[in-house]
Amino acid sequence: MSSQAAASGQKTKILLVGIDGLVLKTALESGHAPKLQQLKRKAFFTEFEVDAPTYSGPGWSTLLTGSTHAEHAVVDNRFIGHQLLHRPDLLSRAFYQDQTTTTFAAAGWPPLVDPSGLGPVIHQRREQQLAYRHRVVVRDGETHGYQSVDAEIAQASIYAIEKAGPDVSFVYFCGADEAAHVHGILGQPYLEAISRIDAFLAQLKGAVDNRVAQFGEKWLLVITTDHGHVDEGGHGGDSPQEKASFLLALGVGRPSPEWPMDMQPHQLVELLLAERAR
Repeated sequence: MSSQAAASGQKTKILLVGIDGLVLKTALESGHAPKLQQLKRKAFFTEFEVDAPTYSGPGWSTLLTGSTHAEHAVVDNRFIGHQLLHRPDLLSRAFYQDQTTTTFAAAGWPPLVDPSGLGPVIHQRREQQLAYRHRVVVRDGETHGYQSVDAEIAQASIYAIEKAGPDVSFVYFCGADEAAHVHGILGQPYLEAISRIDAFLAQLKGAVDNRVAQFGEKWLLVITTDHGHVDEGGHGGDSPQEKASFLLALGVGRPSPEWPMDMQPHQLVELLLAERAR
């Protein structure tokens, strides 16, 4: 059977990559993100604004659950009074739609994935973990630093894609955000962090390419960020640079999607769930 024939009967596999605090204009104009630039030229691409307050807690809660700030009630990174238990994430919703779905999440910011922390935004789903339908890789970049933790997340994710090919995955990198907070976005440390993450993107894309070539699968590689930064580093306000985000969606083994250019961040989950059947 040809790869094209095999792919015709398969659902699209989703790989959502979150790059915390990525100022896209800086990344692309600096020349430190050649892979991201290459992917952008081939993919569906649009820019949009996230809602203030522009913190990671509410930003990722919206992008991952398809909920507005009012619905998930996450207003900052303390997660006090959140409603995330009532707002299932992308991975959980994909599984509830089709219980043959396998899911994978890997992140170094604990509130996203650690059940003993402030969230998690990604539901634990212990039963599916025990049944090998859901796997979560948890690291603590706040304690150990994101330069090393992002590398661990990348390697674990590449291995998972190559060996298991999860149906819906979320992979998160925070090194750029960490560098921006310490050094701002105009200096070399921020650009070096972007370079490292761009190299991880290239490796993840290579793993997806290998799956498509070997198994004739259909994949959708999606990349976004939760907020930008002011030049000196920092976010939370409602300036255009802090609210700036983007969406890149590249089909591999299938066409890239044709989505509305004026999308809102809370619409991402529904768009991705609809692509699963294509």
